[in-house]
Amino acid sequence: MSTLDYSIIPKPSSPRRHPVVLQVIPALFSGGVERGTVDIAAAISSAGWTSLVASSGGPMVREVERAGATHITLPVHSKNPIVMLHNVQKMTSLIRTQHVDIVHASSRAPAWSALAAVKRTGKRLVTGFHGAYGTSNLAKLWYNNIMAKGDRVIAISDFMADYAQRNYKVQDHKLRTVRRGIDIDAYDANAVNPARMIRLAEKWRLPDGIPVVMLPGRMARWKGHKVLIDAIAQLSIPNLRCLLVGASPKDKRYSAELKRHIVARGVDSQVAVIDQCDDMAAAYMMADVVVSASIEPEAFGRIAAEAQAMGRPVIATDHGGARETVLPGRSGWLVPPNNPIATAKALKEALALDATARSDIAANARAHIETNFSVGQMCSSTLDVYRELL
Repeated sequence: MSTLDYSIIPKPSSPRRHPVVLQVIPALFSGGVERGTVDIAAAISSAGWTSLVASSGGPMVREVERAGATHITLPVHSKNPIVMLHNVQKMTSLIRTQHVDIVHASSRAPAWSALAAVKRTGKRLVTGFHGAYGTSNLAKLWYNNIMAKGDRVIAISDFMADYAQRNYKVQDHKLRTVRRGIDIDAYDANAVNPARMIRLAEKWRLPDGIPVVMLPGRMARWKGHKVLIDAIAQLSIPNLRCLLVGASPKDKRYSAELKRHIVARGVDSQVAVIDQCDDMAAAYMMADVVVSASIEPEAFGRIAAEAQAMGRPVIATDHGGARETVLPGRSGWLVPPNNPIATAKALKEALALDATARSDIAANARAHIETNFSVGQMCSSTLDVYRELL
């Protein structure tokens, strides 16, 4: 009678575990990176994976949780070396206890802690270039270089991919371009009912039937508000209204400076500073032209993309991500940075469009954003990057 060699019998395999992804971001307040974090968290959950997000907190935590992710509060916003060391320990423990496979860091301070934690645990790191960091200071260059240290490095535009390679020597085999995505269902002209527009028009005291030029974006000097104010002054169109829409920073000095500049240029009856807006889709619908006048290059240019998704003609500065989001002559205009004369010329042309031309631009703009810059594409491409590392 032969004996059975149990050593050659395969052991039952354990059920395959779903991947676990931890996104790390300084805080969850409003912003493009924060919005992308929520969108990707939802995509991870929808794929049947486990989605974790670590941040110091903020009003968008609720959106993270609604997206099916678990939020962990950590002071990852801090640049204090002692706090960052504690974050390494906490992140290491989190990776081990939650069986994290991939850590995705979207900012420099969290990325330093994440790098140390993945080295301790043997896991994989994804980093992302969401903005053009300064390169003139050697200490800052060293600090910023953490964003090039991922096993995969995501750039949110071709402009940012080129920037990462030129300034931080990111290798081709690591670099992936994943363009920022717009929620094309939320930013859809057909989804905005008239009541939403009426509410904003009454709130902002906009008369009926007047042309409206809008510059959305936070109140920061590099956003080029003064360029647009100077362009409006050159146009000399008395019934024109220009709205500068965006949350004011805690330091109100720039907002006060803008208001003085508006008075000095004699356009205080035409230009209004609007502190924040809770319904940007309706706001875009009220605009005849949307302007992105950034003096410095935008890494992507969400405003130009959202406005085009709404079918609005766009005037943007000819550098950075705008070269990818705006189709000159088809969906809008690209003008030289910090050039009020060129901006005024483009505004004059845009405001003179007849109904047929506006309709053509709206169709071109909407199709361009749907084809190239949807949230679905962004999330699918990001999960593909994760799959490369699994």
